[in-house]
Amino acid sequence: MGIFGLFKGEKVLYYPGCLTKGVLTEQFENYKEIFNRLGIDFVILGDEVCCGLPVLNAGYRKDVRKLAKKNYELFKKNGITKIITNCPSCYHTFNEIYPKLMHEWDIEVEHATVSILNALKAKRIKFRGSEEDREVVCYHDPCHLGRYSGIYEEPREVIELLGGKILEAPINRENVYCCGGGGGVRANFPEIAKAVARKKASYVPEHVGKIISPCGLCYANIKSATEKSTEFSTFVLGKLRGLVR
Repeated sequence: MGIFGLFKGEKVLYYPGCLTKGVLTEQFENYKEIFNRLGIDFVILGDEVCCGLPVLNAGYRKDVRKLAKKNYELFKKNGITKIITNCPSCYHTFNEIYPKLMHEWDIEVEHATVSILNALKAKRIKFRGSEEDREVVCYHDPCHLGRYSGIYEEPREVIELLGGKILEAPINRENVYCCGGGGGVRANFPEIAKAVARKKASYVPEHVGKIISPCGLCYANIKSATEKSTEFSTFVLGKLRGLVR
C-alpha cells in the first residue's frame, strides 16, 4: 500500500472473489495493474474465504454466518477499513448481506468500476481522439451490480472515458436479459446456461466488436456463446496502457 493511503488513515483490501482469484487469473492480474497505474492503494491478504453468497443461495444460512464472521475477524485483524471488489456478487454480499448478518459490520465496500471511475476523474485521464476513433462496444449489466446494487452508469462512464462508444442492447439496465450463468445454473445445467447466453448474444447489435461486462461469471458464460465477450478489466487495461505510461 502506498503512502497516500496511510496518510488518509485507511487500509484498502482488494478482494477479487473466488472466480477471479481461482479461475480468471488473467483478470486478477489486470485489476492489480489497473489499480497500480491509477494510484489506487491496496493490499491483498490471500487467506480470506468465500464471501458466502453461493452458500446462502443453497440455503445454508448458519454456514454463511460462519464465513462472514471469519472474514470480518480477518479483515479487522489486518486493519482493513475499506474493501474494493470487482465481483458484483461479492459487492452485493458485503454491502447488503453482511450488515444484516453482523451488527458490528463497519467496513466500507466499493465496486471496482466505481473506484476506477473516481481515479480516472481525479487524474483527468480520458480519451482525446475523435469520435470516429472510438471503439463500438456493448455493455452488459450484471444482475448483482445493476438490479441488486443500482450501479449502472459508472462502468459505462469508464468505458466512454477510455475511448469506447457504447451501443446499447434493446433491453438493458434494470430490464437486462440475464447472462444465464448465475444462481448455480452454469454449474448444474451448463446446456441451459449456454442456451441463455446465445439468446443474450442475439440481442446485441451485430456490428458491435465487444460485449463488455464487469462480472466474471457473465463474461465467462457469454463467452460460451460468442468470442465478443470481454471482461471489463481487459478493455480498461488495454486502453489505459495507451494513455498512462
